[in-house]
Parts: sequence; structure tokens; C-alpha cells
Amino acid sequence: MTSRSCLSILLAAGLGTRMKSDLPKVMHEIGGLPMVGHVLNALQTAGSEKVSVVIGPEASTLQDFIGQQAPHARCYVQHDRLGTAHAALAAKPSLELNADDVLVLFGDTPLVTPETVAKVRQALAAGADLAVLGFETGNPFGYGRLLTENGRLVAIREEKDASDEERRITFCNSGIMGFSGAHALSLLEAIGNDNAKGEYYLTDAVEIANGRGLSVVSVTGSQSETQGINTRAQLASCEADFQDRMRRSAMDNGCTLLAPQTVFFSHDTQLEADVIVEQNVVFGAGVKVTSGAQIRAFSHLEGAVVGAGSVVGPYARLRPGAVLGADTRIGNFVEVKNATFETGAKANHLSYIGDARVGAKSNIGAGTITCNYDGFLKHKTEIGAGSFVGSNSTLVAPVKLGDGVFVAAGSVITDDVAHDALAFGRSRQVVRDSGAKDLRKRLRAEKDEKS
Repeated sequence: MTSRSCLSILLAAGLGTRMKSDLPKVMHEIGGLPMVGHVLNALQTAGSEKVSVVIGPEASTLQDFIGQQAPHARCYVQHDRLGTAHAALAAKPSLELNADDVLVLFGDTPLVTPETVAKVRQALAAGADLAVLGFETGNPFGYGRLLTENGRLVAIREEKDASDEERRITFCNSGIMGFSGAHALSLLEAIGNDNAKGEYYLTDAVEIANGRGLSVVSVTGSQSETQGINTRAQLASCEADFQDRMRRSAMDNGCTLLAPQTVFFSHDTQLEADVIVEQNVVFGAGVKVTSGAQIRAFSHLEGAVVGAGSVVGPYARLRPGAVLGADTRIGNFVEVKNATFETGAKANHLSYIGDARVGAKSNIGAGTITCNYDGFLKHKTEIGAGSFVGSNSTLVAPVKLGDGVFVAAGSVITDDVAHDALAFGRSRQVVRDSGAKDLRKRLRAEKDEKS
């Protein structure tokens, strides 16, 4: 099939009025990625080298995203929304290029898999002129039914037009279709609008193709991956299905999820084998966790790399740019942002390390912070290998600590510290005998005087 050229027309011009949002419907996210991005990824993996996306007018946000996600894709505007076939014909210049396979999909079906897209293409490669993707469901109400005879798809019957017998059919239309490139344009142009709404429906292509004696078949997918999204409730349902898919994939690939239903993934989360993830962990975009690492409960990771054998959490936060080397430790209530922890480095408690490098086997004491922002610019803190930063220390960037440095607890460090130096940055302790007693006596007198 790799020798066959493929054009995919992705319909993404719907207003999505039931979403009650100013954002184009297909830009709402599943797993941190706009739903249209999921479909674009599936098409690329399935070998569709040409993609045309049909968008509505005033959809600059959507067009910008498509340009970033799929620079090879072309956008066409459907100015008047007159049905699915009308939308597909908005990409007529692409259809005139005569690809071997022409697929028509929807930007609001983000769970469709490359494997299912490939099944539709395989039907075309086997000689079908039109292939319709269907699914089995226990509750077919509201769906168009696929009527088949001897392996041939003879019609798509909408709920309102179906007989009682046809309504008992559980094989339903997903809306996704594949056309032989030799017939795609002529079939789409033959579709009329003689119906109550005066719209051009893609499903009419089945009747037209049968009338011409063409080969029309159905392909079976799953209801889950072909579900469309029109409401916020459906968006939430689709997100739940996506998360279940990601959890199963992680476990199938050798990860341990102690409480799978409490772990949430991004579309691009990468977990290697033998990673352990505890309860209530959230992976934002751009996270990679290397084999043997452990992510403990109630941690949040985004844009971070976790090295082999490292432990993160519980209650840790890794922000974008956090890079942990092997065997590092980021403990409870520690936040790391745009900082590198080299092999064996530790920050076990209650610290903020931002815009920094922590050298190998260095230890960051509880309550330590790097002051990286002066209100205008960010500045970097460099901590050498084998250093020890005492609890409740403040490192005011830009500042460099050499290898083997020891910073006394409670210090404020504003100047560079040389290798193996001991740094104090605090006032000397003063003790006044009976001072507390005298202070209480004075304060009590002031209170009595006011009352």
C-alpha cells in the first residue's frame, strides 16, 4: 500500500455552537492537544502524504495551528456551510491531483487510530471504489445504519428514514469514508441537495456509487475511536477514553501504575519500561521518564525529562525545562523550573530551584530557593558538583558556587563562591540575658496603657 498515493480531506469548518465557546470546536484539547491535531497525527502515521483541511471563515487560530502541526497541509475555506459533501468539495483543487486514495475524515473525531485509517486504505487497495467506516454499538439510536448485502454496502439509512427492522441494525455509520481517486471528484460533484435542509450530504455518495455499478464496501472500526464531539460532556467522555487508552498503553509497555484511574497523561507523554507511577500524578505536555524512575504520588510534571533511577515526589512539581540526570531525588514540595540536576543530585524538601544547574551529587537543603527573577530578567544559578547547600538558604542569581562548596544554613548568597569554600551569608546570633522577660514586660505595659 505504500506505493499508493493518498489525499486526506479533513473537515474542520463546523461552528460547534453547542460547545458555547469562541474557540473553534476542533481546537478544544484532548490530552493537551487540539482534537484536530490528533487526527492529523493519525493521518501522517497512516501514510497520507497529502492533507487538505477545510476550515470556516475567520478561523485564524485553527489555521495557525495547522501550519505548525502539519506544515505540508493545505487549508481551504468553506464560506457557506452547506453540508459535508459541500465541505469536501471546498478542497476541489486537491481532488484534481488524482491521488490513488482519497479519505474524508472529521476534525472532531480525535481518537481515530492510524490502524483504522489504514484499514480503509486497504479496502481501496483491494479494489473498492468507496469504503465507509462503520462500528457496532449496543445503542444505535440516532446513528445512520449501514445496510449490507453479501459483503456489499447498499445504503446508509438515517434514523428518521429507517424502517422498524432497519432500526434494529447495530452496524452504524462513523462518517469516515474512503474513495478511489479515479471516482472521488465525480461522485462528490454528483451529490445534490434535494432534501429538507437543502444541504449536500456525503452519505449520498453510497447510493450514487451503487447506481453506477461501482464497488461499495464497509469497514469495521470501534465506536470509541470514531466518536464525534459536539458538546462539553462529549469532550469529557472522549478525554476519559483517551486517558484509558494511554494508561493501557503504558502498562502494556512495561510501566507500573499503582492506581491507573488517578494518573493523567498528555498526548506526548513518554514512559519507558520499569517506570513506576504512584497515585494522583499528572503528566503535562513534553514529559519523558526514563527506565527505572519512580514518580511518587500527587506530583505534576510538564516539559521535563526524568533520568534513570530517579525519584520524583511525592508532591513535587517539575516545570518546563527541568532535566533530571540519573539517580536524582526531587522530594516533597520541591519545584524545579528550567534547571538541570546532574547525576545523583538531591533536593528532598520544600525548595524552589529555577534557572539553575545543580552539579552531580550536590545536596540542596530544605527551604532553599534560587532567586532567579529581578522583575525584568531571569538569571542563572550555577552549583558545582559535590556541594552542600544548607537549609533555608537563598541563592541570589546570577551566582556561581564551585565544586565542593558548603553553604551554611540560613545564608543569603549574593557573590560567587570558590571551590571547596565554606560560605556564611547571615548575621551573627546575639543573645541578651533576660531579654525575653524584659520584652514581655514592656509589651504588657503598652497593652495596658492602650486599654
